[in-house]
Amino acid sequence: MQTGGDMNGGTAIADPKSRTDVRLSTPWNVVVHNDPVNLMSYVTMVFQRVFGFSQSKAVKHMLEVHHKGRSLVWCGERERAEAYVEQLHGFMLLATLEQAEH
Repeated sequence: MQTGGDMNGGTAIADPKSRTDVRLSTPWNVVVHNDPVNLMSYVTMVFQRVFGFSQSKAVKHMLEVHHKGRSLVWCGERERAEAYVEQLHGFMLLATLEQAEH
């Protein structure tokens, strides 16, 4: 940033790259939704396989999906979240990506 009399009348201009960096660094949620097709044991197994959850953590999330209709199973960078959603779709689970609230 320049100081003094610059060509912009002394007004600082926001760097567009810095706004992009903020959007990309915002965490993203991977949410699994309830469906009438998959067995509870299958959903538990998928959570263990995809996320490396322990049996008890996988069951906790599976029951949250079953009783509440959805469970936030992972939060982090967008690229990795998208990869998780694709993996879950590969196992035929209904999963979405949501931007985390600040």
